[in-house]
Amino acid sequence: MRQDADAGRRDLIFLDESGFAPTMPTGYTWSRIGQRAVVPREDTKNRRINVLGAQISGTVPDLLRQRTCGKADGAVLLEFVSTSIAGLPGGANALEPAADGLGVEAIPVWERARPCTVVLDNASAHTARAVKGRRQQPAKIGVELFYLPPRSPELNDIELVWRHAKHRDYPQRAQPSTEALGQAIDRAMLRQRDRIRGTALACAQTARQPRSPQLFSGVPILRPG
Repeated sequence: MRQDADAGRRDLIFLDESGFAPTMPTGYTWSRIGQRAVVPREDTKNRRINVLGAQISGTVPDLLRQRTCGKADGAVLLEFVSTSIAGLPGGANALEPAADGLGVEAIPVWERARPCTVVLDNASAHTARAVKGRRQQPAKIGVELFYLPPRSPELNDIELVWRHAKHRDYPQRAQPSTEALGQAIDRAMLRQRDRIRGTALACAQTARQPRSPQLFSGVPILRPG
């Protein structure tokens, strides 16, 4: 799959969701000598925001995201796949006619510009009937769902995105309101997206640069006496 993505034949997309609370865990802090460190804490009840993320690997790396204050269940996931990943006009509601076609011919009436493989773990939202039970329909429009083996998060590249977004790019650990929490999430995810795009651009520019001839120093040859 990675070879096809690197060659531009299809996109390889790592999909997952993660939750952000008004008070995120604090691993360490500091204070002046003789002063007690104070870590702010906000009420987390009904103020959690879930984020759907899709990291695109291949010739055009990118990071797609969507915030939701509700539960990220199978229906929400399928809508995200249909709208943000597939780019299907009408979203999940248009998935069945787009995949199964209309009339006697019953051929797909819409396809993604470039076929893709979406990599998912076995979370309950991913294996719900609304998603896994309809996986043939996204496949018909160029979106193949590929499920990882159980208990293998290290195989999902987007896990590293969540780690950086929740720690390195999320310096203020407590947010006083849901609006402030959403803005902090957007800033963290935008930094991740820019980093992914910037790394891809730097690699492309390096690949286009002509290679200078390498010089090798002479190596003495030992002859038997």
